[in-house]
Amino acid sequence: MRIGVLTGGGDCPGLNAVIRAVVRKGVTAYGHEFVGFRDGWKGPLEGLTKPLGIAEVRGILPRGGTILGSSRTNPFKIEGGVERIKANLAEQGVDALVAIGGEDTLGVATKLNDLGVNVVGVPKTIDNDLNATDFTFGFDTAVNIAMEAIDRLHTTAESHHRTLVVEVMGRHAGWIALHAGLAGGANVILLPERKFDVDQVATYVTKRFQVEYAPIVVVAEGAQPLDGQMVTHNQELDSFGHVRLGGIGQWLAQQLEEKTGKEARTVVLGHIQRGGTPTAFDRVLSTRFGLQAIDAVHEGDFGKMMALRGTDIVRVPLIDGTGELKTVPLERYQEAEVFFGN
Repeated sequence: MRIGVLTGGGDCPGLNAVIRAVVRKGVTAYGHEFVGFRDGWKGPLEGLTKPLGIAEVRGILPRGGTILGSSRTNPFKIEGGVERIKANLAEQGVDALVAIGGEDTLGVATKLNDLGVNVVGVPKTIDNDLNATDFTFGFDTAVNIAMEAIDRLHTTAESHHRTLVVEVMGRHAGWIALHAGLAGGANVILLPERKFDVDQVATYVTKRFQVEYAPIVVVAEGAQPLDGQMVTHNQELDSFGHVRLGGIGQWLAQQLEEKTGKEARTVVLGHIQRGGTPTAFDRVLSTRFGLQAIDAVHEGDFGKMMALRGTDIVRVPLIDGTGELKTVPLERYQEAEVFFGN
């Protein structure tokens, strides 16, 4: 069997570990042949390939990013896109695809599978917002990077008696903000799941200064004030209809400085959360996902996504993972509020 592999959407630590596991087991255990499609769905759409064998995956386990490249190409937004993909797969002699990605990449995989393309999905996103899986790989690394940043910011905030607002990724789901904020001892954590009252945040910040400690405010990029909208750099949409976020941290810092009379600064972690080597947890999870994915392909169990349930890797229908985003339950957010203002 000849199998194509692609990585789409935002990159994250652990992608290479999945590729490595798929190829190594596929070649050594099953004798399959592989071809790498470059730059996400742009690869099969335009016939962009690269060799993918044992030699190509040696030494890539600890590497961040993806050796295949990525993009946010949506073939369903391109006239004749599906037909071009099918034609290119046939020309390459590809019998099945392993698609590694998040909501958008696996959403395309779901539609293609319904149209007769043999696809197996592996869930990737630092936002941890895919349904049907307890965790996606990349999330643990992003949280640890954000936590370390918060740890370091505590000392400089206290040295200068200022508020530090830390903006982390999270368009619709605040998992990174919640976990990194709790682990880093933040005083306020603001998530996209619930609009916040900036006056209440200012009250928490003031109380923190009263006990002679400088406050740390963690805010997800998609968080919104009660009477406002998402703060964006511009209103341009990508091929999946997403607007580019960013700016809520700077806006919030300005508001807090005006309302508390204390200096406030913003730190936007941005793509730092995506880059670099994966944690041990993400390396192991990525490898397990890859091993299960090639088993599914070998068995002809297409239209499935690998998922972590407890400590087990299971297969679920692709639509279960992409049909609805997994957001932070409000009851978990309520638990976090005991840390506010302390």
